[in-house]
Amino acid sequence: MKNEKISVAAPPLLGAGDTGLQANPNISLFLAYLAAERRYSPLTVSGYARDIERFLAHLGIAPDDFRPALVAADDIRSWIVSMGETEKLAPKTINRKISAVRSLFRWLRSTGAIERDPFLKIRSLRTPKRLPVWIPERQMEGVVDRVLELCDSADEDERTDATILLLFYSSGIRLAELVGLTRESFSDDFRTLRVVGKGGKERIVPLPEKTGAILQKNFVPLTSRARAYHAVHSGLEMMGVTGKKSPHVLRHTFATHLLDSGADMRQIQELLGHSSLAATQVYTHNSVAALKKVYNQAHPRAKK
Repeated sequence: MKNEKISVAAPPLLGAGDTGLQANPNISLFLAYLAAERRYSPLTVSGYARDIERFLAHLGIAPDDFRPALVAADDIRSWIVSMGETEKLAPKTINRKISAVRSLFRWLRSTGAIERDPFLKIRSLRTPKRLPVWIPERQMEGVVDRVLELCDSADEDERTDATILLLFYSSGIRLAELVGLTRESFSDDFRTLRVVGKGGKERIVPLPEKTGAILQKNFVPLTSRARAYHAVHSGLEMMGVTGKKSPHVLRHTFATHLLDSGADMRQIQELLGHSSLAATQVYTHNSVAALKKVYNQAHPRAKK
């Protein structure tokens, strides 16, 4: 076997629950590679570690006994079937886990630790295409009006939560990106925001004057994803928004409203920090869906 080619001492893993995987240098070095070279966040690296650990558990292998060269395509297929039939996981979730373990084996082959990649014979599951959920512009206008009122609340928690919600909608940033912000992330006048996105890529996002003034007064750096998520979920619920309520819904809303107002697709791609235009083009489907709904409700021939 080629495992002995990797002899560098394995660094500690990111995440308190991943210590069992340190026993295998192949896995530990792979996770260190994700953090140091791919610049994935600690949360993302821990997610990869959990998926790899679940894969090994399905095979009945302890981390220190893992020999990647002995894994066959049938072992992977058995794991996929188990996730679907026993764990009842959705295809999208299964594909994410497949992708994590596939990345490990691709890296092992690139380093010479294995000669054969069993994942070359594995296809991801088909998943139904779902349109991003967003809040209609007219309803969002009412939400923003209420948010602006709360940004002047005498209650500090109300001010902070409202400011969080306003920032998500004004900038379209991700939850993980917001949690990493400090006052130094903003320009002196709070009219632009420097965001460090996936893969450590930086982008500059402009902010409306009113949003900038509120942030300059109310912004408090956050270290808790849960606090930011709760601020959005509870805020949107209180304001009568139905369906899914999350920071990512506000990101979708930001992009959809820009597109509906005539923004260029490339500009939206840059604002969102998408690596490819294909990821941004999904919002065109949102706009078409909205047009179809209006047409079906208003056009006399559609009613007949």
